[in-house]
Amino acid sequence: MRILIAIDDTDNLESRGTGEIASLIADGLEQRGWGSCSFVTRHQLFVHPDIPYTSHNSAMCFYAEIGEGALAPVTEFVSDFLGRESAPGSDPGLCVVVPERVTSEDELMAFGRRAKREVITMDEAYGLARRLGVHLSQHGGTGQGVIGALAGAGLRLWGNDGRLKGALEFAQPCPTLRVAELLQHPLVDAVRCADGGAPHEDDLVSIGEKPKTVLLGGSSVLLVSPLDDASAARWQTLHRKRLRGY
Repeated sequence: MRILIAIDDTDNLESRGTGEIASLIADGLEQRGWGSCSFVTRHQLFVHPDIPYTSHNSAMCFYAEIGEGALAPVTEFVSDFLGRESAPGSDPGLCVVVPERVTSEDELMAFGRRAKREVITMDEAYGLARRLGVHLSQHGGTGQGVIGALAGAGLRLWGNDGRLKGALEFAQPCPTLRVAELLQHPLVDAVRCADGGAPHEDDLVSIGEKPKTVLLGGSSVLLVSPLDDASAARWQTLHRKRLRGY
């Protein structure tokens, strides 16, 4: 069974971030033998004075492959983890989705896209979750994080929003790699030019600081841009500032 786990608003300005909490949850699922987890993605939501958030208002989400009987214990584990490990003053929310059981994936994905541009209420989030048949729960504070958690699940399901939490790591520090070598990385499904097209597999790519992939078409894509200097590399990975739109 493939499920989505999304969380939001677990931190304060002094604590570890929601991304780290999501990674710890994924590790906990695997250590307990419930299944395997994908990489975690960060999804930027609407920033507005009417929306309380810690620093950037972003939700975290990942897929997990679990056994048919593991859904209830996994949900209970994540709920307990959030209640125990979320920072004081936070408003943590949890969403657990079984995509094949959702009554309308389109509605869930549309909710995620709306949360990137509109202020949405908790009542609306809970109403949609009940109608779609997904788990949505709050685990401290005001519970405001349920909005972001539901939105994060919808955006990950959509597959055209979000970027890898953390950065790609390689066996050895390499200033340049061929596209074919980049494609061997377990977290890289494709290498594409930011303005369209795809580099040749033999092209060299200059690896910048903290390279990361973005979600496009449901794939984990490493975006590159042309490199105009005299080096052998024809491309460079996009600087993180240019990834803020994803």
